[in-house]
Amino acid sequence: MGFTQKNEREGAPETEGAQQDYLLEMGSVLRTRGRHAIHCLTVIGQIEGHSLAPQSQKTTKYEHVIPQLVAVQEDPQTEALLVILNTVGGDVEAGLALAELIAGVTKPSATLVLGGGHSIGIPLAVSARRSFIVPTATMTIHPVRHSGLVLGVPQTLRYFEQMQQRITGFVASHSSITEERFTQLMMHTGELVMDVGSVLDGEAAVREGLIDELGGLADALKYLYRELDEEEK
Repeated sequence: MGFTQKNEREGAPETEGAQQDYLLEMGSVLRTRGRHAIHCLTVIGQIEGHSLAPQSQKTTKYEHVIPQLVAVQEDPQTEALLVILNTVGGDVEAGLALAELIAGVTKPSATLVLGGGHSIGIPLAVSARRSFIVPTATMTIHPVRHSGLVLGVPQTLRYFEQMQQRITGFVASHSSITEERFTQLMMHTGELVMDVGSVLDGEAAVREGLIDELGGLADALKYLYRELDEEEK
């Protein structure tokens, strides 16, 4: 499906060269060229929030992703959303904000975990209508961490507890895992060096109810096409 004059007025790249530049800059494909127009969004590397990550790190900037998600919801020519993740995690509030936006998209949506969907990448992985993971991918569940100066007072500990509750509640409400089981995996000892938590591969993530289905790109696209075809009927 090509880009119309309407897309050009809205700022979407019209030429193939402009689309390639958009892909390099934003890490996403505006629309696939199949039977249905699917927006492909990638979440790769570290999720960058209010603070800049070191230049040597690959990052997904949340200020780039937010307008894309708004456009997916508003653009009538975009029919569905596919989110591909290979992330180590990152800024908690930025990750939760993106997860809430994806969950709020009313069009068919799917997430696919490749490589890793760690830390705050977990809420992102479960935020769509249907989640997929390849067998070789892994997901690390651990408590909220903080780098830098931390005041050792009860108020700080309570703040971390509240933040963790927000994450746990979101994950449980958008997947089949319970809050109790997610907390157990998060506080598990003996698996991570110098830390508490659990590492789940693709099969274990599905078995625990964290991810809906074991599958790859073709499976995620097949699901989206099936949902769109049913809507057309």
